[in-house]
Amino acid sequence: MPVCQNGHLVYGVNNMQKLKCGLIQMALKGDTSMEPHQIRDLMLEAHIPYIKEAASQGVQVLCFQEVFTQPYFCPGQDRKWYAAAEPIPDGHTTRLMQEYAKKHNMVIVVPIYEEAMPGVYYNTAAVIDADGNYLGKYRKSHIPQVDPGFYEKFFFKPGDLGYPVFDTAYVKLGVYICYDRHFPEGWRALALNGAEYILNPSATVAGLSKYLWELEQPASAAANGVFIGAINRVGTEEPWAEQMGEFYGSSYIVNPRGQIEAQASYGDDELLVHEIDLEMVREVRNTWQFFRDRRPETYGPLTEG
Repeated sequence: MPVCQNGHLVYGVNNMQKLKCGLIQMALKGDTSMEPHQIRDLMLEAHIPYIKEAASQGVQVLCFQEVFTQPYFCPGQDRKWYAAAEPIPDGHTTRLMQEYAKKHNMVIVVPIYEEAMPGVYYNTAAVIDADGNYLGKYRKSHIPQVDPGFYEKFFFKPGDLGYPVFDTAYVKLGVYICYDRHFPEGWRALALNGAEYILNPSATVAGLSKYLWELEQPASAAANGVFIGAINRVGTEEPWAEQMGEFYGSSYIVNPRGQIEAQASYGDDELLVHEIDLEMVREVRNTWQFFRDRRPETYGPLTEG
């Protein structure tokens, strides 16, 4: 199936209207004193029962949280975590998820730390189709550097793949990662590129962002006439807990009207399963003609400087 890269539209036939979606939020297994490969194995082991449960409930598209096999290591600047990066699609985690996708006839979005080459790393999500084929990846475009606690530029290079939309077996799918969600331009680019359902895997702690968590993504869903699945990890992670606070979960799925249809708990490991009606995308866009009424010829100054 074709994949849209670098801003090119995806065209395809999708006769399915109902789509069963799954989001997994999870606390760190093990602790940050362990080596990255040990934490990866524990996180994978913890996710597998949830993947199987998602399959038993008929989930067709499943997504995990940001850098789901590791802690959110960006509160520090420890080079140890470079060893957590894996190649995509040839790394262990992507290959393993290809097996589960094929076994369960499930699209799986796999957010992991990517090694493009030694010394070049991205915050990335691999997209695997329901037949186990690797469709492509999205690299996080907007990289924060905020003192204290968010030293992401130490670990991640800004994404260079644009805003691809993946023509999966069930839905035209886009991905936007965590801090990206504060920038409306990417949501609009994904919607214009054909996305019906956009996933935003995140690692977000309590504080100012808790208010924004249930503001920005519903607003973006309404502005672009898309469904959005927002995933956030849970719990505290030492030694950064005092500095960062608590990851609060509260993962949810919001519809093109900006209404949250289903939401997970504040602080527990959880698989959220919810069925969406893709016909609502067409219905809402035919009601609110935002794409018709856009004036891109007037927006030039937005891209200057």
